[in-house]
Amino acid sequence: MSSEPPPDARPDAPPDHDPDGLDLARALTRATAKSTPKARKPKRQDSKWNRSRVTGSHPDDRDPQLLDDTLSRLVADHGWDLDLRVQGVFGRWAELVGAEVAEHCTPESFDDGRLVVRTASTAWATQLRLLAPTVVRRLNEELGHGTVTVIEVLGPHGPTWKKGPRSVRDGRGPRDTYG
Repeated sequence: MSSEPPPDARPDAPPDHDPDGLDLARALTRATAKSTPKARKPKRQDSKWNRSRVTGSHPDDRDPQLLDDTLSRLVADHGWDLDLRVQGVFGRWAELVGAEVAEHCTPESFDDGRLVVRTASTAWATQLRLLAPTVVRRLNEELGHGTVTVIEVLGPHGPTWKKGPRSVRDGRGPRDTYG
Protein backbone atom coordinates (compact mmCIF):
# COMPACT_ATOMS: atom_id res chain seq x y z
CA MET A 1 0.00 0.00 0.00
CA SER A 2 1.13 3.47 -0.67
CA SER A 3 1.15 6.14 2.02
CA GLU A 4 -0.04 8.94 -0.30
CA PRO A 5 -3.71 9.95 -0.22
CA PRO A 6 -5.80 9.35 -3.34
CA PRO A 7 -5.85 12.29 -5.80
CA ASP A 8 -9.58 13.08 -5.23
CA ALA A 9 -9.28 13.28 -1.43
CA ARG A 10 -9.67 16.53 0.45
CA PRO A 11 -6.39 18.18 1.47
CA ASP A 12 -7.65 18.89 5.01
CA ALA A 13 -8.93 15.34 5.54
CA PRO A 14 -6.80 12.77 7.30
CA PRO A 15 -4.78 10.59 4.87
CA ASP A 16 -6.76 7.40 5.60
CA HIS A 17 -10.19 9.07 4.97
CA ASP A 18 -12.17 8.01 1.88
CA PRO A 19 -14.32 10.92 0.50
CA ASP A 20 -17.68 9.39 -0.29
CA GLY A 21 -21.25 9.66 0.93
CA LEU A 22 -22.19 12.66 3.04
CA ASP A 23 -18.73 14.23 3.01
CA LEU A 24 -18.64 14.14 -0.77
CA ALA A 25 -22.11 15.82 -0.98
CA ARG A 26 -21.00 18.60 1.36
CA ALA A 27 -17.86 19.22 -0.66
CA LEU A 28 -19.82 19.42 -3.91
CA THR A 29 -22.37 21.81 -2.38
CA ARG A 30 -19.60 24.11 -1.17
CA ALA A 31 -17.90 24.07 -4.54
CA THR A 32 -21.05 24.89 -6.51
CA ALA A 33 -22.15 27.59 -4.02
CA LYS A 34 -18.86 29.42 -4.56
CA SER A 35 -18.95 29.18 -8.36
CA THR A 36 -22.59 30.31 -9.06
CA PRO A 37 -23.75 33.88 -8.38
CA LYS A 38 -26.67 34.44 -6.02
CA ALA A 39 -30.02 34.99 -7.70
CA ARG A 40 -31.20 38.56 -7.26
CA LYS A 41 -34.83 39.58 -6.82
CA PRO A 42 -36.20 41.63 -9.72
CA LYS A 43 -36.50 45.34 -8.97
CA ARG A 44 -40.04 46.55 -8.40
CA GLN A 45 -41.11 49.81 -9.96
CA ASP A 46 -42.56 52.42 -7.64
CA SER A 47 -46.38 52.34 -7.92
CA LYS A 48 -46.39 52.24 -11.73
CA TRP A 49 -47.28 49.36 -13.95
CA ASN A 50 -44.49 48.09 -16.08
CA ARG A 51 -45.94 48.73 -19.54
CA SER A 52 -43.67 46.13 -21.09
CA ARG A 53 -45.27 43.27 -19.14
CA VAL A 54 -47.76 41.43 -21.29
CA THR A 55 -49.57 38.14 -21.24
CA GLY A 56 -48.67 35.75 -23.98
CA SER A 57 -46.58 36.73 -26.96
CA HIS A 58 -48.03 40.19 -27.62
CA PRO A 59 -50.04 42.86 -25.77
CA ASP A 60 -53.81 42.54 -25.81
CA ASP A 61 -56.92 43.77 -23.96
CA ARG A 62 -56.54 41.15 -21.23
CA ASP A 63 -53.35 42.75 -19.93
CA PRO A 64 -53.62 45.03 -16.88
CA GLN A 65 -54.41 48.55 -18.01
CA LEU A 66 -53.92 51.90 -16.33
CA LEU A 67 -57.17 53.45 -15.11
CA ASP A 68 -56.46 56.72 -16.90
CA ASP A 69 -56.02 54.93 -20.24
CA THR A 70 -59.18 52.89 -19.71
CA LEU A 71 -61.31 55.91 -18.80
CA SER A 72 -59.92 57.93 -21.71
CA ARG A 73 -60.83 55.13 -24.11
CA LEU A 74 -64.34 54.83 -22.57
CA VAL A 75 -64.95 58.58 -22.90
CA ALA A 76 -63.70 58.61 -26.51
CA ASP A 77 -65.76 55.54 -27.49
CA HIS A 78 -69.00 57.08 -26.19
CA GLY A 79 -68.34 60.63 -27.39
CA TRP A 80 -68.48 62.13 -23.90
CA ASP A 81 -65.43 64.35 -24.32
CA LEU A 82 -67.24 67.64 -24.94
CA ASP A 83 -69.89 66.89 -22.30
CA LEU A 84 -67.22 66.26 -19.67
CA ARG A 85 -65.37 69.44 -20.57
CA VAL A 86 -68.61 71.47 -20.40
CA GLN A 87 -69.50 69.98 -17.01
CA GLY A 88 -65.97 70.81 -15.86
CA VAL A 89 -66.61 74.42 -16.87
CA PHE A 90 -69.91 74.40 -14.98
CA GLY A 91 -68.04 73.15 -11.92
CA ARG A 92 -65.39 75.90 -12.26
CA TRP A 93 -67.88 78.63 -13.22
CA ALA A 94 -66.79 80.99 -10.40
CA GLU A 95 -63.14 80.62 -11.40
CA LEU A 96 -63.86 81.43 -15.05
CA VAL A 97 -66.25 84.38 -14.74
CA GLY A 98 -65.25 85.76 -11.35
CA ALA A 99 -66.76 85.35 -7.91
CA GLU A 100 -69.10 88.34 -8.10
CA VAL A 101 -70.64 87.36 -11.44
CA ALA A 102 -70.90 83.70 -10.39
CA GLU A 103 -72.74 84.74 -7.24
CA HIS A 104 -75.57 86.19 -9.34
CA CYS A 105 -75.42 84.07 -12.52
CA THR A 106 -75.49 80.29 -12.93
CA PRO A 107 -75.15 78.20 -16.09
CA GLU A 108 -78.17 76.01 -16.77
CA SER A 109 -77.49 74.13 -20.00
CA PHE A 110 -75.26 73.84 -23.04
CA ASP A 111 -76.43 72.58 -26.42
CA ASP A 112 -75.11 73.14 -29.97
CA GLY A 113 -72.84 76.02 -29.00
CA ARG A 114 -75.56 77.82 -27.02
CA LEU A 115 -74.90 78.34 -23.30
CA VAL A 116 -77.98 79.23 -21.25
CA VAL A 117 -77.28 81.27 -18.12
CA ARG A 118 -79.87 82.20 -15.46
CA THR A 119 -79.38 85.44 -13.53
CA ALA A 120 -80.64 86.48 -10.09
CA SER A 121 -82.10 89.80 -11.27
CA THR A 122 -82.83 91.75 -14.43
CA ALA A 123 -79.95 94.09 -13.61
CA TRP A 124 -77.54 91.16 -13.61
CA ALA A 125 -79.08 89.89 -16.85
CA THR A 126 -78.23 93.24 -18.46
CA GLN A 127 -74.72 93.17 -16.98
CA LEU A 128 -74.09 89.62 -18.26
CA ARG A 129 -75.31 90.57 -21.76
CA LEU A 130 -72.63 93.28 -21.77
CA LEU A 131 -69.98 90.79 -20.55
CA ALA A 132 -71.04 88.04 -22.97
CA PRO A 133 -68.22 88.47 -25.53
CA THR A 134 -65.58 88.26 -22.79
CA VAL A 135 -67.23 85.21 -21.21
CA VAL A 136 -67.48 83.47 -24.62
CA ARG A 137 -63.77 84.10 -25.22
CA ARG A 138 -62.81 82.65 -21.80
CA LEU A 139 -65.01 79.61 -22.27
CA ASN A 140 -63.61 78.93 -25.75
CA GLU A 141 -60.09 79.10 -24.32
CA GLU A 142 -61.08 76.29 -21.94
CA LEU A 143 -63.26 74.21 -24.26
CA GLY A 144 -61.68 74.80 -27.65
CA HIS A 145 -62.20 77.44 -30.31
CA GLY A 146 -65.79 77.74 -31.55
CA THR A 147 -67.34 75.52 -28.87
CA VAL A 148 -69.47 78.30 -27.35
CA THR A 149 -70.98 80.54 -30.01
CA VAL A 150 -73.65 82.44 -28.07
CA ILE A 151 -74.72 83.00 -24.48
CA GLU A 152 -78.45 83.16 -23.88
CA VAL A 153 -79.14 85.17 -20.75
CA LEU A 154 -82.35 84.48 -18.86
CA GLY A 155 -83.67 86.71 -16.10
CA PRO A 156 -84.98 85.48 -12.79
CA HIS A 157 -87.95 83.14 -12.63
CA GLY A 158 -91.24 85.03 -12.39
CA PRO A 159 -93.64 84.50 -9.51
CA THR A 160 -95.89 81.49 -9.60
CA TRP A 161 -99.59 81.71 -8.97
CA LYS A 162 -99.92 78.00 -8.22
CA LYS A 163 -100.96 78.38 -4.62
CA GLY A 164 -103.48 76.12 -3.00
CA PRO A 165 -105.06 72.89 -4.16
CA ARG A 166 -107.50 74.53 -6.63
CA SER A 167 -105.60 76.32 -9.37
CA VAL A 168 -106.48 76.76 -13.00
CA ARG A 169 -104.03 75.68 -15.68
CA ASP A 170 -102.97 78.58 -17.93
CA GLY A 171 -104.73 81.02 -15.58
CA ARG A 172 -103.62 84.62 -15.39
CA GLY A 173 -103.33 84.72 -11.61
CA PRO A 174 -105.24 86.89 -9.17
CA ARG A 175 -106.71 89.84 -11.02
CA ASP A 176 -107.73 91.96 -8.06
CA THR A 177 -104.14 92.89 -7.13
CA TYR A 178 -103.36 94.69 -10.40
CA GLY A 179 -106.20 97.24 -10.34
